[in-house]
Amino acid sequence: MKHLSPEDRDLVTAAVTAAEAKSDGEIVTIVAEQSDAYHDVGLHYAVLAMLLVPVIWGLLPRAVVDWGLSLILGWNYQLARGTLMTILFVKLAGAFLIVRYALAWMPLRMALTPRATKARRVRRRALQYFHVGAERRTVGRTGVLLYLSLAERRAEIVTDEAIASKVAPAVWGDAMAALIAEVKAGRPGHGMAETVRQIGDVLAEHFPKSSTDRNELPDRLVEL
Repeated sequence: MKHLSPEDRDLVTAAVTAAEAKSDGEIVTIVAEQSDAYHDVGLHYAVLAMLLVPVIWGLLPRAVVDWGLSLILGWNYQLARGTLMTILFVKLAGAFLIVRYALAWMPLRMALTPRATKARRVRRRALQYFHVGAERRTVGRTGVLLYLSLAERRAEIVTDEAIASKVAPAVWGDAMAALIAEVKAGRPGHGMAETVRQIGDVLAEHFPKSSTDRNELPDRLVEL
């Protein structure tokens, strides 16, 4: 995962300044390491592994089961009900713990997290930051948040009400595609700067610079 360098930060800040010079819009840029820890994903996989134990055990041939039990109890074992339940409990607990601890390794947990889940968590986090840092913070309700979550390699553009009323979400498609392509290529700073430039072009079309406009939100890149 490529992190932003000081040069990247300067590049994004300069892009925000240049974009805001053409319109009354205010652009906030935020980059986060990741949008969620996805602990619940690891837990769900661990529970699934545990539930599969009796299914797999039930599908195994009797000879294989007998052979496995003989390794634990000896060839002349007498399988009492309590012994059987204990063995089953140990297998269930073992499957749960193995998967749970394996998915404590974040790269594996991220790889196994469904894309739809990542998309929802990134969108939710972007909306949270927008509500706190940009929504209704400008006189003309012209704030825009560009949010990039590095671990998920996903980004979101969230706009204030005045922009949302004039610009359809589909308009931001090219800007988002350019950003994700640059992130995957290991150039998140360039991707952010190019996306800011495209956002600025859209804002300049619908909200051209007026004589009363002032800089209401900071231009610097926020890293979380």
